[in-house]
Amino acid sequence: MDGRRFIILIADSAGVGEMPDAGEYGDRGSDTIGNVSRAVGGLRLPNLGGMGLGHLTAVAGVPPDPRPRAFYGKMAERSKGKDTITGHWEMMGVVLDEPLSLFPRGFPPEIVGPWREAIGVAGVLGNRAARGTAIIEELGAEHQRTGKPILYTSADSVFQVACHTETVPLETLYEWCRIARRQLDPWRVARVIARPFVGEPGAYRRTYDRKDFAMEPPARTILERLAERKVPVVGVGKIGDVYDHRGISEEIHTEGNADGLRRTGEVLDRLDRGLLFVNLVDFDTLYGHRNDAPGYARALEEMDRALPRLLAKLRPGDVLAIAADHGCDPTTPSTDHSREYVPLLVHAPGRGGGALGIRESFADLGRTVAGFFAVPAEVGKSFLDELR
Repeated sequence: MDGRRFIILIADSAGVGEMPDAGEYGDRGSDTIGNVSRAVGGLRLPNLGGMGLGHLTAVAGVPPDPRPRAFYGKMAERSKGKDTITGHWEMMGVVLDEPLSLFPRGFPPEIVGPWREAIGVAGVLGNRAARGTAIIEELGAEHQRTGKPILYTSADSVFQVACHTETVPLETLYEWCRIARRQLDPWRVARVIARPFVGEPGAYRRTYDRKDFAMEPPARTILERLAERKVPVVGVGKIGDVYDHRGISEEIHTEGNADGLRRTGEVLDRLDRGLLFVNLVDFDTLYGHRNDAPGYARALEEMDRALPRLLAKLRPGDVLAIAADHGCDPTTPSTDHSREYVPLLVHAPGRGGGALGIRESFADLGRTVAGFFAVPAEVGKSFLDELR
C-alpha cells in the first residue's frame, strides 16, 4: 500500500436532505445544500456538479450530470444524534446506540458548582442554550467587568465557555476547559469548547483560537487502527480535537475554509502515503448556525473553485472523498444542526464514476478507508469494490 493516499474533505454541516427520522429532531424540511441553492437563486458549482452533487438532492443551478466524473451517493446516520462528535465518530467506525447528553435548559448545579470551584471563579454568566455570537454581545461587557466566564450550550452535546482574551488569557481559558472536560466525562457531554473573543462592546468577534476538548471515543476508531499499522494520518482543522487526538500522527490548525483548503494542497505536495482528513468548519460555524444562506452559498462556491487544484495533485491509486458530518440548514428558523443525509462524492483518478446509492451508515466511509489500507474493521460496508 506504499505511495497511496486517501483524502477526506468534510464540508462541515453540508447536508443533502432530511432523513426519515428528521421529525423526531424537529428537522422536517431541512435540506442544507438544496435550500441554500434556492434561497440565493442558484449555485455555481461546476466541479461538485460534475462529481454528481445534483443527483443527491435538488440543487438550483446544479442539475444532475448525466455522465458524472466521480462516484456519488449519500450516507444515513445510524447513531442517535446530529452533532459533530456523533457524525465524525461514526465515520470512523464508532456507532452510538444512545445519544450523548443534552442540556437545553442549561447545566445543573451538580455540574456548574464543582467546575466553578475548581477554576476559582465567583460565578458564571449565561448558563443556557444560546447562539454564541448573540450571548457574547449580550454578556460580553459584564464578563469583562466581573471576570466571570460566559457559559452556554445548544441543541448539541456541548459545554461552551466564552471569554475575552484581554480578560481571561487564552491559556487560562484552555485550562478551564480541560478541567471541565475531566469533570464532564461521567455526564456524557461530547465536547467542551473554548470560545475566545476580542473587540469592544457592540463589536465583539470570535477568533480562530477556538479549541474543542472531546470525550474519548468509547471504542477504537479506524484512525487508531491505522496508527497501529504505521499508516500516517494527517488531521487538518479540528480533526485532532474531535477524536481526542487519538490515531492522529500530525495535526494542522487552520483559520477558516480558505486556509484549510490551502493547507490541504500543501500536505498533498509532501505526503507520500496515508490518510489526509480535513474538516472545513466555516460552513457550520460562520453560516449554518448564523442562518446566513448567502454566506453558505459563497463558501460552497469557494470550495468548488478550489477543487481543480486539489484534484490535479492526485496520483493514480489515490482516492478523494467529500462528505459532511450532519446538516445545519441556514434557511430554517432553527440555528442548530439538522438531522440530514450527508453527501458522498468520491474521485479516484482513472476510474470514472457511478452511483454508490444510499449508504446505511457513515461508517461505510471508514470501512472503505480501512480496506484501502488493509486494516481490520467490523462496522459499515466498504464501497471500495465499486471504485474498481
